Amino acid sequence: MEDKTILVIEDNEMNMQLFRSLLKLGKYQMLESVDAKTGIKIARQYKPDIILMDIQLPGMDGLAATRIIKKDPILKHIPVIAVTSYAMQSDKQKAIEAGCSAYITKPIDTRNFLETVAQFLRQEQI
Repeated sequence: MEDKTILVIEDNEMNMQLFRSLLKLGKYQMLESVDAKTGIKIARQYKPDIILMDIQLPGMDGLAATRIIKKDPILKHIPVIAVTSYAMQSDKQKAIEAGCSAYITKPIDTRNFLETVAQFLRQEQI
């Protein structure tokens, strides 16, 4: 899936480095943003195949950013996967209501992460 691009919106450098390593292993192209507003601009410019969205971001949070993405006719088809340290069922529900297609908790399970990404890429091809 070398031609697939994933936008990661994450403000923690250690987490970003983990995403870089994992997505490189999966042979994905990666775009990066450390805040939601810039992430939305990057999404509009490059139209990635998937967006991995941290929920706790400086300024605009990831749920607000997801709502903007899902209202944008150019971006609304892109799956947004919430990535957060919040693990409560109500937090997952808030992410789904905001428009997220899935919910991954931190710390990232590196054994299943690439399969989760690949699953959403396959769904996009249907």
